[in-house]
Amino acid sequence: MRADQVLAYLAEHQQRHLDQLCDWLRIPSISSESEYDEDTKRACAFVADELRELGLAVEVIDRGGHPLVYAETEQRPDRKTLLFYGHYDVQPVDPLELWDSPPFEPVIKDERIYARGSSDDKGQLYCHIKALEAFMKQGIELPVNVKMIIEGEEECGGPSIYDYTEENPEKLACDAVVISDTTLYNAETPAVCYSLKGLCYMEIRLSGPGMDLHSGSFGGTVQNPGNAIAEIIAKLKDADGRCLVPGFYDDVLDLEQDERDAFASLNYTDAVLKQETGAPEAFGEDGYTTLERMWARPTCDVNGIASGYGGDGAKTIVPAKAVAKVSMRLVPNQDPAKIAAAFQEFVQSVCPPGVACEVENLHNAEPVLVSRGSDMMKAGMRALEQGFGAKPVFIREGGSIPIVGTFQSCLKSPVLLLGYGLSTDNIHSPNEKFDIVNFVNGCRTTAVLLEEAADG
Repeated sequence: MRADQVLAYLAEHQQRHLDQLCDWLRIPSISSESEYDEDTKRACAFVADELRELGLAVEVIDRGGHPLVYAETEQRPDRKTLLFYGHYDVQPVDPLELWDSPPFEPVIKDERIYARGSSDDKGQLYCHIKALEAFMKQGIELPVNVKMIIEGEEECGGPSIYDYTEENPEKLACDAVVISDTTLYNAETPAVCYSLKGLCYMEIRLSGPGMDLHSGSFGGTVQNPGNAIAEIIAKLKDADGRCLVPGFYDDVLDLEQDERDAFASLNYTDAVLKQETGAPEAFGEDGYTTLERMWARPTCDVNGIASGYGGDGAKTIVPAKAVAKVSMRLVPNQDPAKIAAAFQEFVQSVCPPGVACEVENLHNAEPVLVSRGSDMMKAGMRALEQGFGAKPVFIREGGSIPIVGTFQSCLKSPVLLLGYGLSTDNIHSPNEKFDIVNFVNGCRTTAVLLEEAADG
């Protein structure tokens, strides 16, 4: 059988595929830091060259930022078409001192690959490429048409993929978009994600005196921006974690009872949360379970605060400036632009006198909700069960993949979110890792999906 031949090839070449992935992971493609621009180009060239070597028609598309890679197999009108999306750029590595090994020198330990980008998203994306290889290198006819669009600005919020999708819906037209940038439910349970939170990312900047002042000479005579930023932040949420921005919850789509029942059946306990996070206890909006808060309730979180002196010892100053970065994760029906405007107005209204206050909307992403009953969703569930050897479940995701909303609106195609990583993979953190078994099973799942999508 064709599937047996493809899976046998993947098993035979597993070590080579891991070695090649490690070669890609050695390229420090940090898109948000300009000193890595040449490395980011090398990571782009790596994936483009590999797709060309497989026989795909490849375009490297430079729109002024980090390039896009578009690739396609022969497009036959009698076959369904899958569009695979992923990104070759990675997050910064700070704080470097918390890494157990250099982030761009992949280390295999305890059957895991440790490196920046191993799970987010080079490792997961590479599963799709190796599944294609298993067909192409053996001369086995693909059962579907394949298109790939791979970007280098996902981690820095660049516009290239959004503009290109809006301008080229016919070129990217497909029967489904396949994305592997989410997670399994846990190490034993594969999952299809059917909802992603949106994002509204804000920055608050306060300016007080024209320079840092001596706190003995001038303390108590002018407003302290550090004190003022703390006062603003304290007014964003109540003691139960509920956001106090007016209108924040007006458009929230409530969970259906069958979803709440399905979440409850997963038996995610607060003890598991504490083990995964290292937090002393669970905390959040009253009236909802931890999974419901994680997956289906909007949030408001301070991501960073800076003001004054933070070095060793003492420095007695009234700082001149303060800044806070705040992200709001949004759920279906919430409008990021509407939330941003409400946030700006609220912060200005609670800002204490004596400082100038600027509030900037840095980045938005629409929340996503996809049907659990589509043919492609069913094909994905079947592929996961065969690839991972366990029955998958439906999950939501607290994170955001901003391009998904653009794909939905421009291509009018279902989006299949097949996560091959784990929530404990430390993405965006030191010691990012990807379990080798998940890489292997991810390759298998994509290979099976190509056939399941054709049949169903």
